[in-house]
Amino acid sequence: MPEHHWFKEFPGAITVTDTEGIILEMNDAAEEVFKDDGGRALIGKNVLDCHPDAARGQLERMMETQTPNVYTIVTKDRKKLIFQTPWYKDGQYAGFIELSLEIPLDVPHFARD
Repeated sequence: MPEHHWFKEFPGAITVTDTEGIILEMNDAAEEVFKDDGGRALIGKNVLDCHPDAARGQLERMMETQTPNVYTIVTKDRKKLIFQTPWYKDGQYAGFIELSLEIPLDVPHFARD
């Protein structure tokens, strides 16, 4: 269980991996999102094994270059923001975090100078 209790019940799905792609932690929302794939039983498994070849290759490149990836998807009339980013511990690359947030289909955008 993570040290920060907000993580567990945060409304977005949070999945944390190490530098090799091993899933270290999932919050309740991630467990629900990935329940058909095993839910919390995915902890200890490699995230790369959970993706088809094209996505796996992209994840491998992101991990190798420590490059974030941000995009939106729409499935079943639900729009999600997917934010995948490296995380660091004491300045050293420690793995990746995927944050998946359900957002409105039409999100207001404000340009502020």
